[in-house]
This record gives sequence, C-alpha cells and structure tokens, in this order.
Amino acid sequence: MGAHLPAVLRRPAVLWTALIAALAAAVVTVLVVVPDDASEASYLDPEAPVAARVADLLGRMTIEEKVGQMTQVAVPAVEGVPSDIAELGIGSLLNGGSDALHDTAEGWAAMIDGFQTQAMDSRLSIPLVYGIDAVHGNGALPGAVVFPHNIGLGAAHDPDLAGQAAAITAAETRATGVHWTFAPCVCVARDSRWGRTYESYGEDPGLAVEYAGPVVQGLQGANLAANTSVLATAKHFVGDGGTAFGSSTTEDYLLDQGVTTLTEEELRAIHLAPFKAAVDAGVGSVMASFSSTDLGGGPVKAHADSYLINEVLKGELGFDGFVVSDWQGVDQVSEDYAEAVRLSINAGVDMVMVPFEYRRFIDTLVAEVDSGGVSEERIDNAVSRILTQKFALGLFERPFADTSGAGEIGSAEHRDTARRAAAASQTLLRNDNAILPLAADASIYVAGSGADSLGRQLGGWTASWQGSVEAVTEGTSILAGMQEVAPDAAITYSEDASEPIGDAAVGVVVVAEDPYAEGIGDAGAGEHDMRVSDADAAAIDTVCAAVDCVVIVVSGRPIEITSHLAPVDALVAAWLPGSEGAGVADPLFGMAPYGGRLPVTWPRANDQEPMNVGDEAYDPLYPYGFGLQTAG
Repeated sequence: MGAHLPAVLRRPAVLWTALIAALAAAVVTVLVVVPDDASEASYLDPEAPVAARVADLLGRMTIEEKVGQMTQVAVPAVEGVPSDIAELGIGSLLNGGSDALHDTAEGWAAMIDGFQTQAMDSRLSIPLVYGIDAVHGNGALPGAVVFPHNIGLGAAHDPDLAGQAAAITAAETRATGVHWTFAPCVCVARDSRWGRTYESYGEDPGLAVEYAGPVVQGLQGANLAANTSVLATAKHFVGDGGTAFGSSTTEDYLLDQGVTTLTEEELRAIHLAPFKAAVDAGVGSVMASFSSTDLGGGPVKAHADSYLINEVLKGELGFDGFVVSDWQGVDQVSEDYAEAVRLSINAGVDMVMVPFEYRRFIDTLVAEVDSGGVSEERIDNAVSRILTQKFALGLFERPFADTSGAGEIGSAEHRDTARRAAAASQTLLRNDNAILPLAADASIYVAGSGADSLGRQLGGWTASWQGSVEAVTEGTSILAGMQEVAPDAAITYSEDASEPIGDAAVGVVVVAEDPYAEGIGDAGAGEHDMRVSDADAAAIDTVCAAVDCVVIVVSGRPIEITSHLAPVDALVAAWLPGSEGAGVADPLFGMAPYGGRLPVTWPRANDQEPMNVGDEAYDPLYPYGFGLQTAG
C-alpha cells in the first residue's frame, strides 16, 4: 500500500540514508503523516497542476508557517535543536562557504535526511530545500570533481563545455541529498582587484550572457525533479562586479560590498543583461547582492532596491522564481532590524538567509505583518514562489535523498570533462622561439609555489569559504599532471628552486596566488595584492636565468608580472584550473591546443585598474581577447 501513497504521506521512523551509510539492511517502518482535511488536500496530489497545489497548500498555512518557509538557516544554528525545524516550519537550510561537513555522499544524505525528517513531521509536512555553494563542482565533498572557476571557463570561450561541467556538478551535488546550488555567478568583473573576479566569466557582459543559459540549463536539467538536477541561482543581483574601489562602508571590503555608480543604461547593458539570459533559461532563484547601486539618486542597498527587484527583475524580465538574500545581507539594510526586514521583504526578497538568529527573524516579520508594515499578500507571493520551486524539485513526492548516483561522483568520465575544461582554459600569452609545446621526452626543471599545490589550483569555495593551501579534496596537481602526460620526460622538482638545475633543457615555474574568496581577496585588503610573491619571483630569477623558461600563472585574475618577464620565454595564464592538473599539462606538451583567450584585460601594473576593453585610455600588457594559438 505504501508504494502507492504520495511520498509526502510516508515518514520513515529510521533514517534510511543513515542505514545506507552504515551498509546495513533494515526494515523501515512506515508511518502516515496526515494533515488536516487530507482527503481534500490537492497539494498532495502529484497529478494536480503545480499552481493548484501551491494555492491549496498556501490556503492551509498560518502566517507563522508562511514566514517559516521564508527562513533559511545555517546548519550549526539548528544542530542542537533540530525540532525547531518542525516547530517553526523552517523552509530551508544551508551550510556556508562549501564547508566539507561530511566525507561521503551517504554522510551528507544522512545529515540532510535527518533534518528533512523534522520538516516532514511538521503540521503540513512541507519539505526543506537545502542549498550549498557548489560553484565549480561540489567542492564540499572531498571526492567530487572540481572544475575551473568561471574565469577559466570564460577564457575557454566554450559555453557548451561549461554547461557540461554544470550538469556534472548538479549530478554530484544532488547525489548527496543537496537540492540547490548558489550558482552561477553571472557578475561582470570590471575591476580585477575585486576578490570575486574569478567567479566572473569576464569583463565583457557578452561572455556572461553566453554562459548564463547553458550553465543554468546544465544545473537544472530537463527535469528539475531528476536525481541529477539542482535548482540554480543567478547571482548577485545586480551590479556587484562594478563596485568602485574603496566605496565599501565596511573597512575590510574595499570592493566586494561597495557601491556601483553608473547610469541605468549602463547598468542594463553591462550588469543586467546576463540576468535576463538566466531568467530566459528558466533559472529558479536569484540571489541579491551585498553591494549598493547608485543610478544618480544616491546608493541603495541591493537587498532593499524595490525598483530593481520588483519592477525590473520580477516585472520587466518576468522572473517567476524566488529571490534569496545573501548571508546576513538583510541585516545591512538598516541598523533598525525591523526596518531592515520590512524594507527587504517589501523590496522583493522572498527568502532570507538569516542564517543564525532565525527566531528573531520570524518574530520580526510576523510582527511586521501584524502591524501592516508588510502585507499578507506580499508574504503569500513570496511563499508561492518558494513552494513552486519545491514542487518542481519533486520534494513533496521524494523528500529524502536519492544516493543512487553516488557511485559516479569523481568518476573517470567526470574527471575527463574537468580535464578538458582546464585544458581549454589555458591562455598562452608569450611563446618566444616557439618554445611551447614541450617535447614529451624533455629534461625539465620544475619550480614555483603552484607546481605541486592542489589547494592553490582549486582556489576559494573549495571545502571551505576561503579555500586552503592544504587541499582536502582529491585531484592531480600540475606537477603530477606533467608526470602523467609526459612519462618519458626527465622532471626535477624543487619548489623554491634551491636544488641544482643540472642539465635540464627547460624550466617551468608555476607561480600562484594563495586561495581566497570574497572580501578577504580584495587587493589591498590583506596579503592578496595581485603581485608575484617574493618566493616565486626568486624562482623565476633563478630558473629563467639558467635555461629556456616557461612561467605558468595560477591565479583568479591577472597579477602584476611585468617586471619579471624579461628572461621569460613563454607565459601561460592557467587561472584556477580545478582538480585536474593534467589539463594544464596537456597543452604544455601539445596533447591539446592552446586556445584560451583573455576574458579580462591584463594590465601592466595594478594601479591601472580598473581597465576594461573599450576604455579611452587603454594600454594593457595584454588586451582583452588576446591569446596565442597552438596546434594540439
């Protein structure tokens, strides 16, 4: 009998995913959760139209339950009190910054299903939707494939390949029980000092427009309810890539949370166009930006910009998904929390990433409704948008994780796609005397901080918010990739170039930035100054003075390298290539072509920033779109 009941009516007394994780067989006791008037509950009918299901469910909800659905909570906030999920009807959970909370798909699924059991135990059994920052692969799972960050994909100029990467990301994410990714970032980076530059496809809005559709479709698939699809999020709405250096009101954030000042025509042409492409592709959610926009009347926080969210995004562009806030983004709208909540919700934010003080948020928003500050009609609109996506995800029929695809996580096929993406992103900027590609049997001296550092080539948003030099995921370093691609080469490795160079015929120095993410990565806010480190500079000087020399730059944006170029024969921008270092080695040895082209302008010096193609004073080291080609 149970097999013929809608899944929302079945609640396992024991978490089956936890049993899978333990590899034990058990008999699952099926209990029936019956809401009031279940015989007439059309929201439980999978054959009913989604709009009818939403309307039916909405009509059964109290204002408190509706506000609960608008609340997104971080896992640490409810770990000790999971019953709050049922009591308050919390609609969504997340873990911040791609934190690697579990080592296996089954471990993730068991955790999420534990919380989902609480949600299904609520009065109306409305399932949770769980979100994560799977922005270049499921970076929260150590064995998952990690793709090049967006800037590398932009250099490849291959939206279809990016769509394939997105589809693999979706499959490797949904197999862990996660339903929703906060990607793609369709920002247009107009100043490379911005710590999120690598999350952008480039400085030209045309790139983001080209990529938005295939990536959204790759993530969401043909059927959002499939166990290989996740809800996508276009972010950050709108103009976050255009903030002015030093305009942030938060001292540590020189660009990331600053002000974008421009005309509305410029905003539409540069920053809004990619969101239109994402909406046209059917994106299910949009995330508001931390930044502010000044169209001539003074800066307005994006979270409270009713014109841009309500009138432009939801009205003019026809976006019918839901708008989610960024991490505590609502709190920044006003020092008066009630005012901040009122302004943000009325401006069109549908779900609030609280992420910790969820009772405070719920109580505040309910009080605002009671006082008339926020209308119940506005609440109904927000909740309808959220529920629509939950129905589309199939969560009411299948609320618990389907880990049947876990065996494909990190598969050879998936890694091959990541390797092809890394190879396609390699951008050749100098090749004097046609030194590249290298001979497969060459005698090579390898140095530099990025040569054998998986963590540096993965970058931020990998296993944690800021990433780590000490990588905790699986993959192949660039050095290991060279050894794999050219097993007959005689390779000597010394990170700091302190070992004798001997009779090596060529040197390869891989310079790298340490991992970073938003805010902390802004140039001028700490150690991330977009310059070659002293240790890497010394390695260039030592190696390139002795032998013909290739310098590979592992970075999330252009770095100031002009003063180090005199002895360099070949220069390659590898960007942040992800877990498959062999993709960097493939064109190095001619197994694939160099075909990447700069998605951002490469300045001679950092103080030239911001510099973008089309500027009146445009004197870069390498212009936008530049890239030498080789045969593969």
